[in-house]
Amino acid sequence: MKSLLTLAALAATLVATTPVMAAPPKEVVSDGVVKIGVLTDMSGVYSTLGGKGTQVGVEMAVKDFGGKVLGKPIVVIGADHQNKADIASAKAREWFDNEKVDMITGLLNSGCALAVQKLGGDKHRITMNTGAASTDLTNGAWTPYSIHYVYDTYALGKVTGQAVVQTGGKSWFFITADYAFGQSLEGNTSLFVKKLGGKVVGSVRHPLSSADFSSYLLQAQASGAQIIGLANAGGDTINAIKQAREFGIGQKGQKLVGLLIFDTDIKSLGLNVAQGMQFTSGFYWDRDNATRAFSKRFFDIHKAMPTMDQAGAYSATMNYLKAIKAAGTDEPDAVMAKLKSMDISDFFAVNGKIRIDGRMVHDMYLMEVKKPSDSKGEWDLLKIVKTVPGDEAFMPLSESTCPAVKK
Repeated sequence: MKSLLTLAALAATLVATTPVMAAPPKEVVSDGVVKIGVLTDMSGVYSTLGGKGTQVGVEMAVKDFGGKVLGKPIVVIGADHQNKADIASAKAREWFDNEKVDMITGLLNSGCALAVQKLGGDKHRITMNTGAASTDLTNGAWTPYSIHYVYDTYALGKVTGQAVVQTGGKSWFFITADYAFGQSLEGNTSLFVKKLGGKVVGSVRHPLSSADFSSYLLQAQASGAQIIGLANAGGDTINAIKQAREFGIGQKGQKLVGLLIFDTDIKSLGLNVAQGMQFTSGFYWDRDNATRAFSKRFFDIHKAMPTMDQAGAYSATMNYLKAIKAAGTDEPDAVMAKLKSMDISDFFAVNGKIRIDGRMVHDMYLMEVKKPSDSKGEWDLLKIVKTVPGDEAFMPLSESTCPAVKK
């Protein structure tokens, strides 16, 4: 009995004096690096308004943040999706599975954005879309890991459509890019035209990257509509406007309205061609001192003033990194929770907030192209006609079909 007690006492002593092994520490930053992928049109019809300039915006944000977050390096990689959804999806899968990319931004082209956003949702990876416009991104195609950051077809159609109808443009004919973006833009704009008592007399759809718009313009001309709405963007919008001028459409009473226009489009068209045109934007480089300071630094690198996509990519990246720092981890659920709790106010976004549906709501602007005589420099192209608060510009949650929005 005594020997048994002695053994028990010895065992107790050993237990009391043996150090408890702590559980292995949870990795704060996955794979020891935060990797951001810029997936956009680097060579096609949208490359000037996005492309390399979008990656420049992201790289500037990383540098301004200090190149590290939570003590770990931040890496930026880029790729061209060629405006093809299958290529975009394949590249994003490669990045998520092999490159361990934590967040993808850019995503200019709604077909590509929808494909990548779905994949990101399946793999619990964050997408911060700055370039695509379809409202489906925050409605039926929503995921818990998706953010729609800069603009969408609802805001574009509402602000521009209302401005045109209220100044007498009651009858519309649309020339529309035949994919998700163009269809969404035509549909949203038509809604607001009709709400204000206007009418849509017809539409025609064209393939992406069209070189010849003559047949579409002839149909628009024959329709007799007061307004020819261009539900396209980038090179397609530029070609349509230039060819419409050759047809003398503007001189015969009909008015062209570009529903998605960028500074780079106006630069390409020239003020003689584009003067007086009104459109909606989420950013203008010459809005205030903060936008001018950023844009000058961007210009020094890219040799062009930033478009809203390129400036938005900087803002999205900077706020993503701030959210990682605040969360103390790059774990996607924690980062998304921080992003949706943040007030976003910087040179890009005024009164910014990311809603439950992933829509980043912020002020939008009705712009007008200056007359040549009013321009004081190469990039002095536009003036802000009206500032529209985000809550007025973007789709209200009461109209949303997002699965996260409880009715």
